[in-house]
Amino acid sequence: MRVLITGGAGFIGSHYARQLLGGAYPEFADAEVVVLDKLTYAGNRANLSTVADDPRLRFVQGDICDAALVGELMRGVDVVVHFAAESHVDRSILGASDFVLTNVVGTDTLLQAALAAEVGKFVHVSTDEVYGSIDEGSWPEEHPLEPNSPYSAAKAGSDLLARAYFRTHGLPVCVTRCSNNYGPYQFPEKMLPLFITNLLDGKQVPLYGDGGNVRDWLHVTDHCRGIQLVAESGRPGEMYNIGGGTELTNRELTERLLTELGADASMVRPVADRKGHDRRYSVDHAKISAELGYRPTVDFDEGLAGTIRWYRENRAWWEPLKPGALVTG
Repeated sequence: MRVLITGGAGFIGSHYARQLLGGAYPEFADAEVVVLDKLTYAGNRANLSTVADDPRLRFVQGDICDAALVGELMRGVDVVVHFAAESHVDRSILGASDFVLTNVVGTDTLLQAALAAEVGKFVHVSTDEVYGSIDEGSWPEEHPLEPNSPYSAAKAGSDLLARAYFRTHGLPVCVTRCSNNYGPYQFPEKMLPLFITNLLDGKQVPLYGDGGNVRDWLHVTDHCRGIQLVAESGRPGEMYNIGGGTELTNRELTERLLTELGADASMVRPVADRKGHDRRYSVDHAKISAELGYRPTVDFDEGLAGTIRWYRENRAWWEPLKPGALVTG
C-alpha cells in the first residue's frame, strides 16, 4: 500500500505521518508513505525528524498546484490524505488570494490527478468553520455551508469540489470536518501555542473582543485517529464531523492557561475583535461515532498539560518561529 499525505510537514499532517509510521494504525502497518509539502512558513521538516530515517518515508518538497508533480506522485497511490491548506483566518483577512489558490485550485489539481490514477480512497481534511457560526446546538453534516471568513470560504469551495468529483466521476472521496485542534508542533500563531509560548516568555497574551467566542477543542491524536477511521472504512461521498467534546470560551481557555503557567489576569491584553469573528463552533460527531466507532479519548486537562509541557521542553523548535506571529483567538 502507498499513502500520499499532502501537507505532511505541517502540524496535523506531520502528526498523522508520525502516527502511521509509528505503528498506530495497524491496517496501514506496511504502507509506503509519500509526504508532499511546499514548506511554507507553517511547514517544517523538523516535524518529521522522529521518522525521517524510516525507509518507508519519501519526502517531496513541492506545490499541490503543480499538476505535473502531483500527477507523477499520484501514480501507484492507494490512499490520499489531503491536509495541505492555507489555514489561518487572520492571514486570510489580510489577503485571500493564496487561500483560494492553495485550498481550491490545489485541491482540484489533486482530485484530477487522483481520478486519472484511479486512487482507491481520497480523504479531504476540512474544518468546522465551513458551517459558519451557531448560537446553540451542534452542526450535523447536512447543515448548509455558511462560511464567514475568506479562509473558511476557500475551504468550503474545496469541500464542494471534492463532493462534485464523487458525484460526477465516482471518485471515492470522503470529507472530514474537525473542530479546533491542539497539541505539539502547532505553529505558534494559533491561539494555544501563541498564548503558551508568550506566557513562557513572560509576555502578555492578546485576547480578542470580550473573549466570549466558543470553540470545541480536539486533541490532534484524536483527530488523526478519526481521519484514519475514515481512510479505512468511510463511505465514499460522505462527510464526517470529528469533534473533541470540550467547549470553552476563549476567556475560559485563557484562564486555564494562566493557572497552568502560574500567571495572573494582568498577563491578558484585550485587543480589538477580529473582523467577522464567528461566535461559536460546535460539531455533532454522532455519525462517525455510530458508523466507524470514533470517540475522543484524550482528556482535555491531560492533553492541555501535555501540550504545555511539550512547548516548555521544546523551546528550540518554536523560538525561531515566533517573530511576526499574528494575533489570534
